[in-house]
Amino acid sequence: MTFTSRKTALAGLAAIGASALLLAGCAAAPEEGDGGGATSDYLPCMVSDSGGFDDKSFNQLGYEGLESAAEEAGTEFKAVESESDADYAPNIQSLIDAKCDLIVTVGFALSAATVEAALANPDVNFAIVDDAADNDFDGTTDAPNIKPILFDTAQAAFLAGYAAADYTKTGVLGTFAGIAFPTVTIFMDGFHQGMTYHNEQKGTDVKLVGYDPANVDATLATGGFTADDNAKAVAKSVLDQGADVLLPVGGPIFQSGGAAIEENGGDIVLLGCDADVFETFPTYDDLYFTSILKDMKAAVGDVVVAAAGGDFDASPYVGTLENGGVGIAPFHNYEDKVAASLAGELDDIKASIISGDITVTSYLNS
Repeated sequence: MTFTSRKTALAGLAAIGASALLLAGCAAAPEEGDGGGATSDYLPCMVSDSGGFDDKSFNQLGYEGLESAAEEAGTEFKAVESESDADYAPNIQSLIDAKCDLIVTVGFALSAATVEAALANPDVNFAIVDDAADNDFDGTTDAPNIKPILFDTAQAAFLAGYAAADYTKTGVLGTFAGIAFPTVTIFMDGFHQGMTYHNEQKGTDVKLVGYDPANVDATLATGGFTADDNAKAVAKSVLDQGADVLLPVGGPIFQSGGAAIEENGGDIVLLGCDADVFETFPTYDDLYFTSILKDMKAAVGDVVVAAAGGDFDASPYVGTLENGGVGIAPFHNYEDKVAASLAGELDDIKASIISGDITVTSYLNS
């Protein structure tokens, strides 16, 4: 199967199960997680990116998918946590040495190391989250034993952008990235398109600061996926431009967005990405408007369960609104603060995206 691809990036839900022992970096051999009384010899494994498995978002969702799938399949699992880019290749090799049958790597940053390992170990199956494993950009996966797990989050972000444009009081939405790679900016693309659709349908003139799809190189970004003072300063620079809806895209940097909003004061709301951050990081539950969701837990879980049952399929998985791979979270504390008509409008828009009456473009289909 061929598909459109560019080198991708991103950063992924509830607390990590205490039953699994994780390692930082590649200092020692990976330890086993508890398969709940394993009955199968199949061994699925995972390597995180540098965000770590406790990021309340991207990596954590993948880990939970592995954990639940191992329990369902009646097998143990291994997981290794990376602290930096230098850990990726050694961590993958440690899992090969541990005789893992399937190795799931989490994030675009592991793409090169995953492809190299897959080509050198054709008897081991691999899956990679949020990357096409197409580093020569020829439209096909670079190794026949890698399954890409991708998400067209632009579709879900379109809904969030429309809702944000309907809610804003200042007429300014704001966003910023960790690093402006395609699996980050895909959120911003959909968000911008949803806002634009609202302007067209409702005659509004809402604008987005921090991202311009016509000039992606100018995307406002922190340079990494760490919730720190730098990310908070970037968030504040967006708020200083009048934004009263803030979309940080890049794993835990939403936490810095929340801190910036609290310091700023005023009626400003925050959006999450990947997981429903209202559930995973309730510190800012009074700020969360909604979250743009990727069901990584289910997608990773399905791949692992199928592989453990002898049905590994290397064709790419793409999560969409239609198959439930992407979506938006409830408005939670803002349910009674949005327009009464908004829920119905979003249902109609979702149906139109699924039917093709509304086209949402992203790096996956452009």
